[in-house]
Amino acid sequence: MKFSVHVPFMPTRPDQIGPVASLVRRADTRLWLGQALAVEPHQVFAYAAGLGHRIPVGTSVTLMPLRHPYEAALQARSLAVLTGRPVVAGYGPGPADFQQATGGRYRSPLTATREYLTTVRALLDGDAVRLDGEYFKLDGALLPLPHERVEVGVGVLRPAMARLAGEVADVAITWLCPPSYIRDVLKPELGSRTRVVSVVHVAQRKPGRDLDRVAFSVCRRHLQAPHYVSMLNQAGVTVDPADPEAGARRLVEEGLFLTGTLTEIVAGLREYHAAGVDEVVLNLSGVGAVHGDAVAVRELEFLLGELGLVTHERATRATSPAARTPFPR
Repeated sequence: MKFSVHVPFMPTRPDQIGPVASLVRRADTRLWLGQALAVEPHQVFAYAAGLGHRIPVGTSVTLMPLRHPYEAALQARSLAVLTGRPVVAGYGPGPADFQQATGGRYRSPLTATREYLTTVRALLDGDAVRLDGEYFKLDGALLPLPHERVEVGVGVLRPAMARLAGEVADVAITWLCPPSYIRDVLKPELGSRTRVVSVVHVAQRKPGRDLDRVAFSVCRRHLQAPHYVSMLNQAGVTVDPADPEAGARRLVEEGLFLTGTLTEIVAGLREYHAAGVDEVVLNLSGVGAVHGDAVAVRELEFLLGELGLVTHERATRATSPAARTPFPR
């Protein structure tokens, strides 16, 4: 099974991305970032490439209402050109209130997503697109330009989107989905042509660390969003959108927010492989939110060392004196 890395904080300064991009380059894996409303993720990756970190990247996911599919294809291809490495361009319709606030709610998110993904894929393949859809219109093509492979992905939480992903997407990207739910509910709908990438929240258990607080810091909005609440309840993880703090505790108890020793965390990650996941994205953004980005990157080094992606000797090196301790707080 392939492991990759989610940026473990919300980038707000250009200097932040260097250490995690360098770590990902050492591990020879992919760096992921979801939709950010502080600094745009495509620009963060372009900045990292400008620093010399020419690494594979992925978006998990960017929100369709923010850009036309023509611009989406152009942005994704630009990253493939600037990094010189493969890109996963993941998209999703976003919550209904976000759609409404940015131009109008999709009457059928599945139809909008189908139009969007097929248009982006065709443009990236060099095709001319003539689309007069319900949600998007286009008559044009990208200018020819050689570039590395761009896979088109979509955020998948429920069976209907999984069926659509199996038809039109290269990658299905899950978030907060239990391994058993992926195996029993999503995989049968996806079929075999679409690979599965699962973003997994991780935080090492340490003396004095409040893991419920760490989980709440990054999952609060998900635990109040109807589409996440629906998926979690269908998966047997009962949460109440009116009580996201209790929901965060539930995520920790159920192992969806994966905690424990490094050995226990690795064992939990292996469950995703057994469920048919092709790539697990290690997301320590809860650690970053509560304890700071430097601590999150150091903890990520130790986890990658435990997975054999960087050596333990190198994992103990760092750019700050505090990072030299074998068990960063």
